[in-house]
Amino acid sequence: MEATVPNERPSAEGPATFREVFAQHEFRAVFVAGALSWVGDYVAKAAVTLLVYQQTRSVALSAAAFAVSFLPWLLGGPVLAALAERYPYRRVMVACDLIRMALMVLIAIPSLPYQVVLVLIFAATLANPPSQAAKSALIPQLLTGDRLVLGLSVNGSVGQAAQVVGYVFGAAVAAINPEVALLFNAVTFGLSALLVRLGVRDRPAVVNPAHRSHLLRETRQGFGIVFRTPVLRAIAVLVFSAMLFSIVPEGLAAAWANEESRGAVSAGTAQAAIMVANPVGFILGGLLVSRLFGPTRRLKLMRPLAVLAPLVLVPVLLDPPPLVVALLAALCGFAVAGMLPMANGLFVQALPNGFRARAFGVMATGVQVIQGFAVLVTGVLAERFPIPIVVGVWSAAGVVLMVVATLRWPDRQTVDDAITAASAANADPPPSGPDGPAGDGTVGGTAEPHAGDGHRRHAVT
Repeated sequence: MEATVPNERPSAEGPATFREVFAQHEFRAVFVAGALSWVGDYVAKAAVTLLVYQQTRSVALSAAAFAVSFLPWLLGGPVLAALAERYPYRRVMVACDLIRMALMVLIAIPSLPYQVVLVLIFAATLANPPSQAAKSALIPQLLTGDRLVLGLSVNGSVGQAAQVVGYVFGAAVAAINPEVALLFNAVTFGLSALLVRLGVRDRPAVVNPAHRSHLLRETRQGFGIVFRTPVLRAIAVLVFSAMLFSIVPEGLAAAWANEESRGAVSAGTAQAAIMVANPVGFILGGLLVSRLFGPTRRLKLMRPLAVLAPLVLVPVLLDPPPLVVALLAALCGFAVAGMLPMANGLFVQALPNGFRARAFGVMATGVQVIQGFAVLVTGVLAERFPIPIVVGVWSAAGVVLMVVATLRWPDRQTVDDAITAASAANADPPPSGPDGPAGDGTVGGTAEPHAGDGHRRHAVT
């Protein structure tokens, strides 16, 4: 058995199957609920992004409209995510869905200025960090071993499928009635809350009151566990680097399609193709790599795929037609998705118990902030330089960054030591009192079941 892949079944049995993953009824409820809310979110995002560009004809403002949903992570994502460990995960997820549903109904009031709509969307997305952190921490309680890796891949792929459906539907609805897209989003949040409430068993909060410290201290502990552990830090750098460039074609799609569209392809078709290309590639990459290759092979493929992801976008320097741009974006998505599930699996192995939501808050904040930063910066640059030049040079810099990240990857012994240390920490009883690491795997004052299973953490998706 490979030391870097805990609780894997013998290699003769091969990787986990989809049937094994979906046999867990609580995971099915979380999976469907997440798919519904994701579709609604991307419908709203596509509609608002196109609406802003149509009204202002500004690439920078269009990019800002796309990036506004990333801001809550920048302004307090880790702190908001840390809240998820103080309350039962199911309660957090349901409450966040109901809050977002109510705000989306307000946003759908006709004739609201787009500036007000963006402010309300920002307010609604403040519920994203605790909701997603709770979901991230819950999934490893539902799935174990290679079923967890495959479950993370399936969950990530359905998120990308939701982008495809949401962007296409949202772009179509925006030209007719954006308020309908926003009401649709409200309905999906309501259905998501219902599914989670009825389909997920209630569990006690991970951090009971006796083990709580100040919320900012608990948040700081989340940063410490990620960035002071060499293996976790290396994974964070790899994931953050991938997000820095893979989002750019999608974020600039509206402006790119309207400025670069030529021939028989309309601007609307070009925009839809570019926006859905990366998600389509992500779906294929996540499902195929996770299903066709065993854990050991996936680990070996992780770093080459990381370098390949930005490399395939460099040819946009030649200013190809939009449909070729879409193909390159799809290849980028394929490569990113091929490496992420294994990165997630390795991350959860080296993460001590009781830090699930906080570590997710750190990782998700980094991903969201970096994506928003990349879209905003490239959008501003595209006001002065041609979009193909901006994206091509940005991607070439991404290749250099990825090569450096992979060359600095920790050696096998460092990885093994981190996993061993996490398992040992999980096996030890938590310290009593508020001065210990808050939430050290306790549920109602007792050690969490399977505390020695160092793989039962979730980081990025």
